[in-house]
Amino acid sequence: MRKVLGQNVIVKYMPGAGGAVAWSKLVNTKPDGYMISGNNVPHIIIQPLVRDNAGYETEQLEPVYCFQTTPIGLAVLKDSKFKTLDQFIDYAKSHPGEITIGGSGTHSGHHLALLQLQKLTGAKFTYIPSTGAAPSVANFLGGHTMALFANSNDLYTHLDKTTILAMGTDDRFGPMPSVPTFKELGIPMTAGIDRGVCVPRGTPPEVIEVLEEAFRQVCTSPTFVNKMEELAFLVRQMGAQEYKNYIADKKKEIVEALKELGEL
Repeated sequence: MRKVLGQNVIVKYMPGAGGAVAWSKLVNTKPDGYMISGNNVPHIIIQPLVRDNAGYETEQLEPVYCFQTTPIGLAVLKDSKFKTLDQFIDYAKSHPGEITIGGSGTHSGHHLALLQLQKLTGAKFTYIPSTGAAPSVANFLGGHTMALFANSNDLYTHLDKTTILAMGTDDRFGPMPSVPTFKELGIPMTAGIDRGVCVPRGTPPEVIEVLEEAFRQVCTSPTFVNKMEELAFLVRQMGAQEYKNYIADKKKEIVEALKELGEL
């Protein structure tokens, strides 16, 4: 970004509330293109729907560019008594709430995946949220949760320590071809997080165009694409308008899903 824009770029980490701390800050900054934030779906959609005061509305985050999708999978440790998803679900049905599943945050992609799995199978789990992906993985590897909904990159990193019961992709995930999908195991669900960048609503269109083109150059470069694939992400390129339309469509889907799940 520094090279493409010819400007210094300062990265500031603002953890908390599943991203809401950063997005609340963003929507209250001057819409001039100098404050940019990472955003992800479904977090930016679910949070304002289910929280009394998320600090922002989805539409206040003006999409600029989407560059990847992070599939979500369900894993247990290698020494777990569960070797298949069927065993896992059957036990949960006969022992409601006994199985603990970790994940990153509440009203996040991981939390939504858990709610979907419960709804579709009739099983009942106890969800243990962490403040982020890294803490949830650490808790899981330390034996503090029995299972974990995790991002593809984290699952790929810890393949030697885990058994991945299922992935939330439509088709088998390239870096882990031996892992079945939920769909092929008879559970009609997908799970993933789309990641991109946004600016405050009201940012001038010509400014968005400059940022969109800058991110397009960076995110379509072989260096970036190869690194994403090396880290076990799915590269997904969408410009500002396409990404905006995609988020609007996803919001309709998620509203219906949350109603069915009893969350709205």
